[in-house]
Amino acid sequence: MKKFAFLFVIVALFLIAFSITGCSGQQKAATSTSNETTKPTKKATIILATTTSTKDTGLLDVLIPAFEKKTGYTVKTVAVGTGEALKMGERGDADVLLVHARQSEDEFMAKGLGKVREDVMHNDFVLVGPKNDPARTKDAMSAAQAFRFIASKNATFVSRGDDSGTHKKELSIWAKAGVKPAGSWYISTGQGMAATIRIANEKQGYTLSDRGTYLVQKGNIDLAIVLEKKEDLLNPYGVIAVNPDKFPKVNYKGAMAFVNYVTSDEGQKIIANFGKDKYGEPLFVPDARK
Repeated sequence: MKKFAFLFVIVALFLIAFSITGCSGQQKAATSTSNETTKPTKKATIILATTTSTKDTGLLDVLIPAFEKKTGYTVKTVAVGTGEALKMGERGDADVLLVHARQSEDEFMAKGLGKVREDVMHNDFVLVGPKNDPARTKDAMSAAQAFRFIASKNATFVSRGDDSGTHKKELSIWAKAGVKPAGSWYISTGQGMAATIRIANEKQGYTLSDRGTYLVQKGNIDLAIVLEKKEDLLNPYGVIAVNPDKFPKVNYKGAMAFVNYVTSDEGQKIIANFGKDKYGEPLFVPDARK
């Protein structure tokens, strides 16, 4: 009888120990699953397609490291201009877009290609040209009128010609001016903003630039702002998370982490302060309302 009781106690202790070990394993598994849904692994990467102005101004050199440190994501940036960035989104080749062509952005969202769009910031476009201003654009009441002056004088105008947000803006101003730009006076570079400004400087021609890129290039060129602060020169930027319902392979969670960061108080503060130390004024004005 004593021998039977001893065996019963041993079996009972074994079952209790097995039960405790099993529960502990389940708890660890549950904890692990929870962590995976809240934090990325060290190798988690998002692809950001963006306009060249955010890269050429140096904003991304400040904004992205702060985002990566905050969230653990790694950002692969492709700076190609707004038109090509939107096309990357249309193909599902990017997770998130930072662009500046509001009409095209709205069309992108209307097609269901984007899941979320938020305002991020704005600056303005400026008309840059020779300091002696041969087309007398300084007298214009709007950018459209200044463009008419340039065309009427056959003054050299250097266009990006790359379907970027700046190129789209330029074409909209030509359309508003009632001018179809063509001829030897109209030069298309097919390059980014900084390169186009340098070419305009070599040709001593006019070009349309976002203010931030102009300020970065200002010390390297002889051109000056000849027209600014007109209603038709506003330049708003938006951030778009590509729709995972259309493209299941996109990193939607990472894209939303980026959207939330650049529109957060921390991200907006970085944008508000960027450029003050070097240029005496911020290059962008934050627009997100949180």
